[in-house]
Amino acid sequence: MMGRAQLRARHPATRFSARLVTAFATAFAALAALCAHAAYPDRPVRLVVPYSAGGSTDTVARLVGARLSERLGQQFVVDNRTGAGTLIGTEIVARAAPDGHTLLMATPPLAVNPALYEKVPYVLERDFAAVTNIAASSNLLVVHPSVAAASTRELISLLKANPGKHNYGSSGVGGAGHLAMALFTSMAGVEAVHVPYKGGAPAVADLVAGRLSLMMANLTTAQPHIRSGRLRALGIGTSKRSTLFPDLPTIAESGVPGYEANNWNGLVAPARTPKAILDRLYREIAAVLREPAVAERMAKSALEPIGDTPAEFARYLGAEAEKWGRLVKAAGMRAE
Repeated sequence: MMGRAQLRARHPATRFSARLVTAFATAFAALAALCAHAAYPDRPVRLVVPYSAGGSTDTVARLVGARLSERLGQQFVVDNRTGAGTLIGTEIVARAAPDGHTLLMATPPLAVNPALYEKVPYVLERDFAAVTNIAASSNLLVVHPSVAAASTRELISLLKANPGKHNYGSSGVGGAGHLAMALFTSMAGVEAVHVPYKGGAPAVADLVAGRLSLMMANLTTAQPHIRSGRLRALGIGTSKRSTLFPDLPTIAESGVPGYEANNWNGLVAPARTPKAILDRLYREIAAVLREPAVAERMAKSALEPIGDTPAEFARYLGAEAEKWGRLVKAAGMRAE
């Protein structure tokens, strides 16, 4: 004989009721999650900048962070965490809770460092979720006025005729300027001697003084010296000409086809941050970048707004890691 409990368990109405309860529970959980994401952010957001205050990345973080604070009703607090080639600040975010309240202002070292350092405290594709690439600051190929080259092609000819007799500065081994110049010399088939400095500013100062022949300088740092005639710009490292120097040809169109080396400032979150939060941050930042006052401020700082989607930025990060990883390995670079 079958017991009453067994009869109830097999009755269609009982099974339907059980399924209904499960469906309600699932729907309630989804609704709760949606409400939680809709309320984002519900407390101040920590915006980690792995550089000291005053640089281009810090400028972007403070400009965009201030507008996000107004739009989202919570403070976006810039936290400058310098050291170890950006690894200190990067690790803080990699280990943070994936709730959108700790974010990283990312730059090329995020993609380059895994190839440059023997050990890094993160795996790019495992530990981070892309939000958007906010703005780019171009690299410029610049020379001291005493260098007998008025174009990129002329410089290539000069370097080929004098292998190893001209030197270039950078902010240090594996820095943006070093990588950009290493890519240039590799693709152009020329030689120049690398002189690393502890920062881009002292390298530019020595170039202006004539103690260096050339370098790949950040547009933000180099533009006042170019406008004053103390440096000569030969080409720009972006794939398209800059609106700030529209008459300056790209390096790619000046004898090095396919050349591209940019300084970019993007936003990433810890992996497993809900998609709803990533998408909201992207939409808000894209709206901020369309504001005339923000665009004007970026132009004054030699920054060009981007604002691509999370998927586009994720693909770009992967391409950057692959490109620079190959170069670092081929050149045998190691961070000091």
